[in-house]
Amino acid sequence: MDHSKLAKEILTLVGGEQNVNALVHCTTRLRFKLKNREKANKAMLKKLPNVIQVMEMAGQFQIVIGPDVNEVYREIMMATNLDDEKEVEVRDDDKESFFNRAIDVISSIFTPLLGAMAGVGILKGLLILAVDFGWIVKEEGTYQILHAAADSLFYFLPILLAITSARKFRTDPYISVVIAGALLYPDLIRIYNEGLDITFLGLPIFLTNYSTSVIPIIIAVYVMSKIQPIINKWFHSSIRTFFTPLFLIATMVPLTLLVFGPFGTIVSKWLGISYSFLYEGSPFIAGAIVGFFWQILVIFGLHWGLVPIAVNNLSQFGLDTFAAMLTPAIFAQAGSTLGVWLKTRNKQVKAISGPATFAGVFGITEPAIYGITLRFKKPFIIGCIGGAVGGAIVGVSGAAANSVAVPGLTTLPVYFGQGFPLFIIGIIIAVFIAAIGTFLFGYRDEEETEDEILPSSKAEHAAIEDSIIYSPLAGAVIPLEQVEDEVFSSGAIGSGVAIIPTKGKLFSPVNGVVTSIFPSNHAFGITSDAGIEILIHIGMNTVQLGGKDFDVQINKGDKITNGQLLATFDIKSIVDAGCSITTPIVITNSMEYLDVISSEAENVEVGERLITIVK
Repeated sequence: MDHSKLAKEILTLVGGEQNVNALVHCTTRLRFKLKNREKANKAMLKKLPNVIQVMEMAGQFQIVIGPDVNEVYREIMMATNLDDEKEVEVRDDDKESFFNRAIDVISSIFTPLLGAMAGVGILKGLLILAVDFGWIVKEEGTYQILHAAADSLFYFLPILLAITSARKFRTDPYISVVIAGALLYPDLIRIYNEGLDITFLGLPIFLTNYSTSVIPIIIAVYVMSKIQPIINKWFHSSIRTFFTPLFLIATMVPLTLLVFGPFGTIVSKWLGISYSFLYEGSPFIAGAIVGFFWQILVIFGLHWGLVPIAVNNLSQFGLDTFAAMLTPAIFAQAGSTLGVWLKTRNKQVKAISGPATFAGVFGITEPAIYGITLRFKKPFIIGCIGGAVGGAIVGVSGAAANSVAVPGLTTLPVYFGQGFPLFIIGIIIAVFIAAIGTFLFGYRDEEETEDEILPSSKAEHAAIEDSIIYSPLAGAVIPLEQVEDEVFSSGAIGSGVAIIPTKGKLFSPVNGVVTSIFPSNHAFGITSDAGIEILIHIGMNTVQLGGKDFDVQINKGDKITNGQLLATFDIKSIVDAGCSITTPIVITNSMEYLDVISSEAENVEVGERLITIVK
């Protein structure tokens, strides 16, 4: 994969740097906040090589790439002046629902930490195994150093959350870190451990252990983001640099210890109690629900709303059963993809399903979901069923994670302990149900054999072929009525369809003759052997380019055959010039026929049936 090329193409198709408010990424997705979503070319983005899926969820424009997302993200950030901390304007008509804003806030705060969380989670799991098998002793320096490395993220989690929260709420990250550091200051921790009383200006402070806490620091940084602009107005610019931080630190630290800390602690405890109530009520049902719906939540990007539950469980109880119950759901989607790989004889499907299965086993399910299971529907449902069965077994097992980690093969040691054998059995059963169920009932190759559906008569065969216009381009299909040029959308020229091409190659849609080539090389008139008159107009307003981005391979009057290359064109240059690449394919003598029926497919490849003429 050429990360630099893909990054430039993505940036162009989302409307350019000027259309991007902010950009973050998780393990598989680029998550854009766009100023104007209408400027993003969703159809062409979906057709980019190595782009698995494009969706708009939770107020974000999400582009699913897969494991290479970090490299693509880095290339975009290097090629632009994008800054997560810059101020941006949000239009009133683009405001999102409270639910979407909440999901966006949670994902923006936790997503940057995901890689580090996965790394320390794996390390923690390996250390647990090493101790249990006697490979290492806790009292040794080796263990102490590696344990410090693995545990530091969770102990100092408020500091890391202060940084990501400050970026999300667009406030000073350094003051935010000072506030978080105060919560973990050794003297305050000593006072808490010794059970001593402490006051601030006579007001009692109820200290607690803020290491691994989540909610208090997020609330504190959010409140600070609202206060800082007000404070800035109080001080002259000559002293603002010093006195604004002074005021914020002197007020926000006590305020956090007096109000936000205790409030966040109460919320955390109630969240833990509520989860425990649901889990202990019926671990079997809880596991089945989590196992079935987890990947559905992933599709819509809503799973981020549940991440704080796992983190909070670790903070409150030191263990997390929630992550354990969702793990079979991830392996089940890999199992469904494996079932497709075993069943299919289609080389293209097999080429996708093999690597997707491998990625799914390691916790990256987007290639499996968008490339295979959701595409063929039944494998996805069977995978959800497998996840439900496995989740129910894991729920009964009592298995729990001792660290936050992306569920996958390398992080299984994180769950080592009570119920681990049954946990592994639950995963194996989930994979078995998904793989065998998909192999037997969930997938079959779609054989598209023209010989089976066409009449045996050569004369009838030829007559039908003469009535078909094959796609001259690869790309997304849209109705002619949606073309921005009224001359085409009104049907004044004739009936037809439009394609948003993903490749700059134009092929002949029929056997016929080239009747016209516009001087600017952007439009072609073709008459088929059956007398169907076809106009292909590459892009909108491309006449102004004077033909510089077009290379014509034929001449007026040439006899052409179906599938013959007619011209090439530079999509990027055309788009950079401010022109739309939408290409109408119009039957200009459509009034001579009973009907002109356009394909209902959302995307086409060159040579696929595009238009059928009813004579």
